[in-house]
Amino acid sequence: MCGRYALFLTLDELRHVFGILGRLPETEPRWNIAPGQDVPIVRLVEGVRRLAMARWGFLPRWAKAGSPPAPMINARGETIDTKPSFRDAFRHRRCLVIANGFHEWQARGKGPKRPFHARAKDGAPFAMAGIWERARGADGTEHDFVAIVTTQANALLAPIHERMPVLLPPDAWDDWLDTARVGPEEAKTLIRPAPEDWLEVYPIATAVNRAASDGPALIVPVPGFAKDPEAVETAKKKPGVGGQAKLL
Repeated sequence: MCGRYALFLTLDELRHVFGILGRLPETEPRWNIAPGQDVPIVRLVEGVRRLAMARWGFLPRWAKAGSPPAPMINARGETIDTKPSFRDAFRHRRCLVIANGFHEWQARGKGPKRPFHARAKDGAPFAMAGIWERARGADGTEHDFVAIVTTQANALLAPIHERMPVLLPPDAWDDWLDTARVGPEEAKTLIRPAPEDWLEVYPIATAVNRAASDGPALIVPVPGFAKDPEAVETAKKKPGVGGQAKLL
């Protein structure tokens, strides 16, 4: 699965790496993005890539105002084309969820789960496969909601968790985004585990367990925290980021 992730690219980097045109929502760097926050996604609009904000936690379009179902942060790739909540969005509203890395927790018997951070070995940002929908939230107002598509974990991540987000290589971005050209059968072939040699995974401090924690210290490997206890305290005390957006 994917329950937290990091994104700290500048707007110029977002525009350059992902070929985004038009106005960009202003975003702040975050190292512990949590469900329920507004996150940047890339969509195809009239043939060009645009950046938009969507609330992480998918709601189907038919959700009832005032009493919607619980938001779903992930969509299983194996059933995304048949599950009523997801199939229409998978056919018509696919997107990229941009990240510098994601967190995963490993169960350890009766003890607390241990957090890990996964990122590309070359340090490059990547795109997670997503689907989005416009629906009415609990407050009765319309929002765009997004879910991250998951698949079976590769051999590197399997000892930590059985699921992982679908990480799309750059040459697959257009196929995922272009729902008019690429139908669900072809798009589903893109849902597969990332190659093991593409990622690196390492343990991080438990400060990341708190959704309100944020800051670059959260993704420092555990040995680094042992040498720099002040970084741990900084990560614990820094308030979370609300993720509000405004257009530039």
